[in-house]
Amino acid sequence: MPLADTPTPPVAPRRPTVHSAHGDQRPDDWDWLANREDPEVIAYLEAENAYAAALLKPTEPLQDALFQQIRARVAETDISTPVFHRGWWYWSRTVAGQQYAVHCRRPDPAHRLSAQEVLAAARAALPGAGVAGDGTPPPAGDGPAAQEVKPEPGEVVLDENELAGDGAYFALGMFDVRPDHEVLAYSTDRDGSERYTLRFRDLGSGDDLVDVVEDVYYGSAWSATGRASYYVKPDKAMRPWQVWRHRLGTPASRDQLVFEESDERFFVSVGLTRSEKFVLVTSQSKMSSEVRYLRADDEGGRASVVLPRREGVEYDVDHAQKAGHDIWLVRTNCGPDGEHLANFAVFELPVGQDDPALLVPLLPYRPEVKVESVDAFVNHAVVLEREAGTEQLRVLRLADGDQHVVAQPEAACTVRGEAGPEWSTATLRFSYSSLVSPPSSVEYDMESRERRVVRQATVGGGYDPAKYVTERAWAVAPDGAKVPISIVAPASQRRDGTAPCLLYGYGSYEHCVGPSFSHLRLNLLERGFVFAIAHVRGGGEMGRAWYEQGRLMSKRNTFTDFIACAEHLVSQGWTSPGRLVARGGSAGGLLMGAVANMRPDLFAAVVAEVPFVDVVTTMSNDTLPLTVTEWEEWGNPRDDPEAYAYMKSYSPYDNVQPVAYPAMYVTAGLNDPRVGYWEPAKWVAKLRATQTGARPLVLRTELGAGHQGPTGRYDVWRDEARVQAFILAAVGADG
Repeated sequence: MPLADTPTPPVAPRRPTVHSAHGDQRPDDWDWLANREDPEVIAYLEAENAYAAALLKPTEPLQDALFQQIRARVAETDISTPVFHRGWWYWSRTVAGQQYAVHCRRPDPAHRLSAQEVLAAARAALPGAGVAGDGTPPPAGDGPAAQEVKPEPGEVVLDENELAGDGAYFALGMFDVRPDHEVLAYSTDRDGSERYTLRFRDLGSGDDLVDVVEDVYYGSAWSATGRASYYVKPDKAMRPWQVWRHRLGTPASRDQLVFEESDERFFVSVGLTRSEKFVLVTSQSKMSSEVRYLRADDEGGRASVVLPRREGVEYDVDHAQKAGHDIWLVRTNCGPDGEHLANFAVFELPVGQDDPALLVPLLPYRPEVKVESVDAFVNHAVVLEREAGTEQLRVLRLADGDQHVVAQPEAACTVRGEAGPEWSTATLRFSYSSLVSPPSSVEYDMESRERRVVRQATVGGGYDPAKYVTERAWAVAPDGAKVPISIVAPASQRRDGTAPCLLYGYGSYEHCVGPSFSHLRLNLLERGFVFAIAHVRGGGEMGRAWYEQGRLMSKRNTFTDFIACAEHLVSQGWTSPGRLVARGGSAGGLLMGAVANMRPDLFAAVVAEVPFVDVVTTMSNDTLPLTVTEWEEWGNPRDDPEAYAYMKSYSPYDNVQPVAYPAMYVTAGLNDPRVGYWEPAKWVAKLRATQTGARPLVLRTELGAGHQGPTGRYDVWRDEARVQAFILAAVGADG
């Protein structure tokens, strides 16, 4: 289904501005779009939205079909996997027609019920619960559910739909139940700015307390008595920099400052150890970290340092006990002798000692394995690690060091620890999925090594994983590096270059894009698409060195890796340039802009969501959110001429050329605190004024949202259906 060919795109007027730095001048005719107080700015964004709607109007029947197909695959009324904590089961439920989740609980003081029994009973209490679009009820798991358990809809803890009301935007941030389960700390954002309002709800009456704290960030912790709640505040540049302690029943003006981070490179976070004995305050830059701790039962104490801050040394900790003594499990890149451990190792350190020389190896350093995280339980430690690009969970028994890797059904999969607040347990809860296997919640006995699937996500619409094949391929970058690609495609697909293909990439902050399942992606796979993930440098899929080779003065490797992956897919017959679409968001949007400039001939279309494309201007302005903290990721063009020149050489906005660009679908959020809306707006305006081709350029701005876009699930699905309709139209695929 083609796009409309009659709408005339809006033209943003040129208002010449010149940025000067290090003896260089950068003309910027659309810098004025960064002034949201200028009424012409909003008028222009609204005109772009109107143009996008007109251009996509012929695809509206297809958009609706895509949306309905998403609905048919998802159990609109369903229950999440219940989580047990101190005598209570907690879960959330979704109900057909409602945008947001309802959070529930039921008591089980003796812990007689299993998660499967609670799940089955909660589902049974909801008429039509869990039925997918094809009428198939989802499986509760691979074990028997006790039929005698009374159906229990649960006591409602928090209804996000009631909180959202008729507002255009709603996001729940903090959801933290007090240790006695009588009060809930929760926070809400109503415009996408990610500045939340913190409130406290009496779970007996269901009423909110008078306590209200404005302008808080992510992260929270309760004191042991429950009289105090810890939270984080951001500064004017959206850097989380302070941890405060609020005492229930007192005004926020009397809250106590627990810690303030003066170094602008560092973000602050707060949380409670699983043992609930310590509150941890972490200061983290891109390359260094420092952890402080307070005993949870000391509501007036000062935070003590676990290990003193050292430049280039990263570590995080969790509390454990060994032979009756409190210890820290320390994941760090620096050994007791100062040796640099690029891929991290795990050590023990007595609580109260802060000398790195006292670190004792728990899991010795293995250069070929990246240690991603370590979690402590009363008798075990669980390590998430990555070897040759594959994730795995390693279980260590603290008493004797016995260890093993948790076996998984597929080699190429994504595993993540799930919510599991119980410390005194031998049961590990984790999620499992692959490109063809829907997400499962798995309970794993760390002693007997028995595995039980508690819940698997429903996929309606007749989904059959046997209809698809997955493959791990390797592209060769210009410098010889082998870049992994995860691929899923219809089993019947011929490799003759005729198939449409969507290639996704990110490649920054050491973030790993795992080969996981997506209900939304099936719309394209069922229409003959190949889907591939380019695991490019700048991400962390192949260890710390993989990240180092894609940041700072090596950032171009991220872009050339992605191009190499695209060329590999073409050379192997998976697709052809006229059928290939690239997609990425945020820092992945920078990737999209860079490859569009470098190889516009290689792609039929590009989807760039909230893209970071005006790199030099943003990274030179230290008043903007994130800039100073990001200098360790990208470089400091304000003060470093070499970093300035290198960044300018790849910045998408600064390198727009008079060439025929692919069709583009670009998004922005007016309230986005991470990537200013003006970056994609300026970029599209410059592309329109410069390109020589005739393929459409679409800019769609969420005028009431931020970086994450719409939040209600139906709004998210409609938004995705719109993007998919554009993709299908851009490659001439059948709807």
